Amino acid sequence: MLSSRLVTRAFRPNNFRFASTLTFLESTANGEISPASLSALNASSKLKNPITAVILGSGAPSAAETLKNNYKCDGLSNILVLNDSRFDHYLPEKIAPALAELLKSDDYSHFVTASSSVGKNILGRIGAELDSQPVSDVLEIKDEQTFVRPIYAGNIITTIKSSQKKQLVSIRPSSFDAVASGSTSGANITEKSVDIPDSNAIEWESENILKSGRPELGSAKVIVSGGRAFKDKETFEKLLTPLADTLHAAIGATRAAVDNGFCDNSLQIGQTGKVVAPDLYIAAGISGAIQHLAGIKDSKVIVAINNDPEAPIFKVADYALVEDVYKVLPELTEKLK
Repeated sequence: MLSSRLVTRAFRPNNFRFASTLTFLESTANGEISPASLSALNASSKLKNPITAVILGSGAPSAAETLKNNYKCDGLSNILVLNDSRFDHYLPEKIAPALAELLKSDDYSHFVTASSSVGKNILGRIGAELDSQPVSDVLEIKDEQTFVRPIYAGNIITTIKSSQKKQLVSIRPSSFDAVASGSTSGANITEKSVDIPDSNAIEWESENILKSGRPELGSAKVIVSGGRAFKDKETFEKLLTPLADTLHAAIGATRAAVDNGFCDNSLQIGQTGKVVAPDLYIAAGISGAIQHLAGIKDSKVIVAINNDPEAPIFKVADYALVEDVYKVLPELTEKLK
């Protein structure tokens, strides 16, 4: 398994004059809260501060009602709605200034977001605006100043203590459960407007959404993943899709598979892709580069299939099969059916 050791970094202590958390939630146009944001909300409760959830975009009012009526979050006292179509596509040049403007007040001591593509895109911008160093990809929250996070592609887990006036934190969704179903009837829904520069240089043009009936990769319980061994897109789909369909699984890929055009980059798993924590991870034709292992190390069970007995993936696998994926996958799919 990946080696780890504890590193402690101490900073000058700081006494907070206030303690309140602003948590950014991503939502869809029809009012659904993203699974990663539900994990961020649970992580925020670990700070034991009053929580204000902020939702942006024209679908924010619907998402606020969904959050209040369908989820139970201890500490959630207010849901802030920024009902503005400029925020609909989460362009960082538009939402980061809005969130930074909220955080400039003394109302909040902490800011929490999921370490999603959107969260990663805005956190550094907010930090630059507030002259504050973010603490990214947090795995555990010890207290309001102490956080556990990985460094060196997850080979070292470090505990840091930060005394900054504003704590800017992104959390790894796979390390925190989503908030439970229920209701938070005591939370108030408040609409607010924020004045930000409206830059005409940044405009939304279009999107090409990959639609799939499969589970979302970041929250899937079973993932079937492929690597460079599949040689081309047709082979990748021919061998992995039937197995994923049989297991009702999500499909993932290594960076090499994505770079070679085998699949869409939204399926990439690893240090520069998505971090996953399924109950079952099947790695087919994956050698096990350290960047990929950093994205799968929280998986409960890892099954590796590779014809190279020296492949690094076997060092972290719970079950290993030294065999050709071209032979094994069709047979495995048929037996599982």
